[in-house]
Amino acid sequence: MPPEQSQQQTTEKQWPLSPCLSNKRLSPFGVILQPSTKIATSTLQDLHFPTQIRCSSTRDCSKGVECLPLFKEIRNVACGILAVWAVTAVSPVIAANQRLPPLSTEPNRCERAFVGNTIGQANGVYDKPLDLRFCDYTNEKTNLKGKSLAAALMSDAKFDGADMSEVVMSKAYAVGASFKGTDFSNAVLDRVNFEKANLQGAVFKNTVLSGSTFNDAQLQDVDFEDTIIGYIDLQKLCVNKTISEEGRANLGCR
Repeated sequence: MPPEQSQQQTTEKQWPLSPCLSNKRLSPFGVILQPSTKIATSTLQDLHFPTQIRCSSTRDCSKGVECLPLFKEIRNVACGILAVWAVTAVSPVIAANQRLPPLSTEPNRCERAFVGNTIGQANGVYDKPLDLRFCDYTNEKTNLKGKSLAAALMSDAKFDGADMSEVVMSKAYAVGASFKGTDFSNAVLDRVNFEKANLQGAVFKNTVLSGSTFNDAQLQDVDFEDTIIGYIDLQKLCVNKTISEEGRANLGCR
């Protein structure tokens, strides 16, 4: 048997990574990510298109090509997962562990809440970020009701005593914001990040809270009457010890 064929068969039976991968970055599936690949960043300004994902199964190390002895089916599944991740990672939704974009320098950025998003709504897509960080809407009773604030940046803003009934806040980022006594009746607040927010005395009557998170939020005396929330989300919410007995009864916490 020729030496080349013998070497190729030996390689196919061995699982340890080739030395040519020693300086490469690998995904959890063993798929090669090139050092220059930039799949997702925290701001839209930093995105580089097209996103490049290189999945290689080449075993010829003699030419400096990356080697990865995976079966074709496994490689295809891994590449598909990475492709989905690359697309969803550029969503405007901002996770708690990501950097926020720079604070908007638009002079009237706080007043934009009175207009809201003209596109997007439940899907959280926008043509321009709605940056309401550090804005003060205390006791605002008329201009926020029924507005679309999907994917809005609300961290450290104040909405104490505001009427936000019937608002659409899908995928909003409200970490550290204050909503003391805020009326969210009949609002759509799905997939909102309320981490460390102050929601004491807030009203969630007939409010959609599916997918929203309340890690370390203050929920004393919150009204959860007829709140619409999924079972898994309810389990996570009930862990919060600041919810009153009446609130836990309305939610059905055990």
